[in-house]
Amino acid sequence: MEWWQNQAVYQIYPKSFLDTTGKGTGDLRGIIEKLDYIKSLGAGAIWLTPIYPSPMVDNGYDISDYTAIDPRFGTMEDFDELIAKAKERGIRIVMDLVYNHTSDEHAWFKESKSSKTNSKSDWYIWRDAKPDGSAPTNWRSIFGGSAWEWCEERQQYYLHTFAIQQPDLNWENPDVRQALYDAANFWLDRGVGGFRIDAIVYIKKPKNFVDGEPDSDGKSNVHNMIAATEGILDFLHEFKREVFEGKDIFTVAEANSVKPEDLPEWVGERGVFDMLFEFSHVNVMFDNGEEFWHRAKPIKLSDLKAALTASQKATRNTWYPIYFENHDKPRSVNNFFPDDADKNLAAKALATILFTLRGTPFIYQGEELGFANEPFNSIDDYDDISSHGQYDLAQADGLSPEDALRAVHKFSRDNARTPMQWDSSINAGFTSGKAWLPVHKDFKNCNAEVEERDADSVLNFYRRLSALRNSSDVLIGGEYEELCHDSEEIYVFTRTLGDKKLCTVVNFTTHDVELPAQIKGAKKLLGNYADEKNYLRETEAAIYEF
Repeated sequence: MEWWQNQAVYQIYPKSFLDTTGKGTGDLRGIIEKLDYIKSLGAGAIWLTPIYPSPMVDNGYDISDYTAIDPRFGTMEDFDELIAKAKERGIRIVMDLVYNHTSDEHAWFKESKSSKTNSKSDWYIWRDAKPDGSAPTNWRSIFGGSAWEWCEERQQYYLHTFAIQQPDLNWENPDVRQALYDAANFWLDRGVGGFRIDAIVYIKKPKNFVDGEPDSDGKSNVHNMIAATEGILDFLHEFKREVFEGKDIFTVAEANSVKPEDLPEWVGERGVFDMLFEFSHVNVMFDNGEEFWHRAKPIKLSDLKAALTASQKATRNTWYPIYFENHDKPRSVNNFFPDDADKNLAAKALATILFTLRGTPFIYQGEELGFANEPFNSIDDYDDISSHGQYDLAQADGLSPEDALRAVHKFSRDNARTPMQWDSSINAGFTSGKAWLPVHKDFKNCNAEVEERDADSVLNFYRRLSALRNSSDVLIGGEYEELCHDSEEIYVFTRTLGDKKLCTVVNFTTHDVELPAQIKGAKKLLGNYADEKNYLRETEAAIYEF
């Protein structure tokens, strides 16, 4: 087994983790300060969302320099110290590579847009207007509005899959690819332990750009037009040869259009990456993967289980990154459980699944404390660019401003970006200044200091689960099998290795449910209730040993 299969990964959103200067945003020295806390969760790696120089239109995913540290977060010396001190604790630092697009403030784009004849003129996706002067296609960007923006200097449109300020790179140009490979190798030379690769399914564009089937706003989702275009794996195998191959690192790609049956082409020995984030289980509330927040449907547990089981089966001979939260998703206790569910029990229930499925658990900061969503008062309070886009989309679809805001409350990425809650002091100990986003209202009761002292806290439950997984050959290497798959109340699965078998049982309802017959008589190892009954109580989760 590889080192990254035996331990959890802890994801940090640096801007919201810990501020050591009083400026209101987190920094690298704050991460250094909390390395022992992260180690206590059994984490062997830390994934940092982007810390490169950026105008911060999309909170760092609009990069203006791939080989430097944004002064907001600190210095390259701070980064080197983080690498060294993490290594002392057996922790690797994993960087986020954003290679579909740059910031429009990047020197490459500034040169590219200056003329049609400069040395970087084809480093981005440029197209002429239609005869009537309109955009080349009717594609809608991921954040809403046209995926094309007019450039006066070139008298052409450029493609931006995401924000206007995030122009797409032209991967067909070998010079572009080499520049990106060189940047990745720059960080490997500094000692990073791997990469998470952002939005990688969009790098290959179709040969012909045509209009798509229009939605109610007259536009077609750019995702459906360009994601995982044929030929993308040729680029990715080159990427692997030039950067990943032969290195003691791990790679995990964000690929929200790759179907479970296609995973073997993307991960493992014949694939490109060690792991791949696919979105089937976290997008189960959206039809056809279309993330219109206001059109979200109630989750059927059987659909959620089917998505998780499909991914487990598809990666049986490779590996899987297990996650329920990240910087792009709302808090999982709100996403997967009824509104009236006890949030601490729900957090522990999801953690039980997180640590007992087959694969590497990814913990997102605050998840281990049981963080819930934090709805803001008005759309103006939201920093997240996609929240504003979704708010406009909902109103264009006929919703009132109040109903549009309710959808934002439920799915905004800012739900996951509120500052970490370290103690009960002002701003939850995150900053001595004014926090860039409001601290969650529950910070006095839900913070690391309070939960450290409570043996029954979500934090200490995470630690027990992590210790159990790290010491269990069954949980690391055992086969997965789902039981009771038709149930809309409980999720039951086993992990089996030789003659050893463990079983995870989770009640997703807020009422009592009969204990599955298959596990009656088994020994309970760990659960989110201290005692044991002959039935499952509301939101109860337990691990059994046969």
